Amino acid sequence: MRHGRRGFARAAAAWLALLMTLSACKGSGESVSGGNAADRLAYEKYETPVVLRIPHQFSDIQLPEGDTSENNFVTRYLTEQTGIAIRYVWEAPNDVQYASKIDLSIRSGDLPDAFVVNRAQFLELAKSGQLEDLSDVYGKYASQLVSSLYDATKGKALQEASVDGKLYGFPNIAIEADSPVYVWVRQDWLDRLGLPAPKDLDDIAAIVRAFRDADLDGNGQKDTAGIPVDRSLVYAEKMGNNGLNGVFAAFGAFPKRWIKGSKGQPVYGSVQPEAKQALALLAEWYRDGIIDPQFMLRQDSQDLVSANEAGLFFGPWWAPYFPLSKSISSDTKAEWRVYAAPLDAQGRFVTTDAPATDRYLVVRKGYAHPEAALKLLNAFTRMERSRDPNSDALLEATEQLGTQLRNYYPFDLLLDRPDAVETRHDRLVQALDGKIDPEQLDPETKRLYEDAVSERESPRKNMDAWSSSQAYLLGGEASKTPMKKVESLYVDPTPTMALKWEQLQTLEQETYAKIVTGGLPVDAFDAFVQKWYREGGSQITAEAASSLRTRPSAEAAGE
Repeated sequence: MRHGRRGFARAAAAWLALLMTLSACKGSGESVSGGNAADRLAYEKYETPVVLRIPHQFSDIQLPEGDTSENNFVTRYLTEQTGIAIRYVWEAPNDVQYASKIDLSIRSGDLPDAFVVNRAQFLELAKSGQLEDLSDVYGKYASQLVSSLYDATKGKALQEASVDGKLYGFPNIAIEADSPVYVWVRQDWLDRLGLPAPKDLDDIAAIVRAFRDADLDGNGQKDTAGIPVDRSLVYAEKMGNNGLNGVFAAFGAFPKRWIKGSKGQPVYGSVQPEAKQALALLAEWYRDGIIDPQFMLRQDSQDLVSANEAGLFFGPWWAPYFPLSKSISSDTKAEWRVYAAPLDAQGRFVTTDAPATDRYLVVRKGYAHPEAALKLLNAFTRMERSRDPNSDALLEATEQLGTQLRNYYPFDLLLDRPDAVETRHDRLVQALDGKIDPEQLDPETKRLYEDAVSERESPRKNMDAWSSSQAYLLGGEASKTPMKKVESLYVDPTPTMALKWEQLQTLEQETYAKIVTGGLPVDAFDAFVQKWYREGGSQITAEAASSLRTRPSAEAAGE
């Protein structure tokens, strides 16, 4: 966390003061529920402040002078609105360290009052009786907005947060558009070289070679970088920039995912024969410099795109937010476009779907005010979805600080409709084309419309406007591409996983990386598969099949 420059901080502070003034000026009924009687309990402020002890995963965010991660304009605003005093018991800078500290809290028995956990941690805590049953809390205190978002998953999200018919957590909601990864390309470079848009793997390699050989930056050297690659190679669940999932999917391979085999049984994608074909191509690409030869040594694979040293990368629909905003800031003439590629041998764009949820906000057994966690979720979900009575002032404050509201929330748990990206894209395009009145848009889509109009009128003057408009116009359009979606099976942690999974994942990561970088021949994949099954994979696969057979259906939860 960084503290702002003095003048910068003063400008932001003015907006923060305005925000708190607006909050204080509103009567209790309006500030709490926005005038909606049905939401009275959801947003009702505690008369006597309630202390909620929580862990916090922080970002490298800008803070006005005098503010801290625990005491900043968002936490103060949330306290003003809810009467909940937020206290951070510890902090962690990233997902890995956060999960590790949660594991330590579980082992020591020293649990925070409320906290976010992953699937394995959730099941361990729920089955051992360490969590509050939140069924009645949800029925009584969930806001209409939060309920409507969970309802949009058709019962799946709340089912995933239930054990033996009891709700033990408030889950996040996976956005369907977050599953695919696309090819993002410097369109201005494509046009300059007269190259067609990429469709298959051969096209991608040809484009990268052409970019490398053309001296597009005019420095007299053939130094345009190859495709940036994250050191993890592929993403397990949440897609990010520079993963190679799309390359594997073009071969019908889905590493780090459980999928259905030919007989409907669960199989682990990393050990299927199709993965070997993808690894063989990637090893060839590495030798030829199609993928960045330095990817294993880079601290941040996104630097190449941010600095406009690479002209093609794999990324999700939201890539304009990052790293493309950095690219445009560095070179305002850069033109990026997104393509649903690579296609497989049958000409299909292939991807996997995502589990309905993968994180859960839980409350320790015995905490006196379990509804406090839900009240906070109600409050910051309303802020995130631009439904808060003071949304305009909140937005201005974050624009002054150059960041997003979500970076200041006490919990990293976002709720939205599964089809949110496609729906907002369609409504945004209709408004821009004059087919609907912008005043008919919901608050969040109306902000996107205003950003898109701002970008049209003053191109690349406001990077927030550029990022949001390009993400929803370009990325949103890509998400509507006809695609073959392979079902990902969400396998709960099994007994053998608890003993063997970490070492199997290490074996997998090391083998994949060595094959790609030439440290092992491609045929080493066969020995890896045999070792994987022998050292626990066979038993885990059998346990996964049993777990899926006995697991209640999500549809049953929605009845």
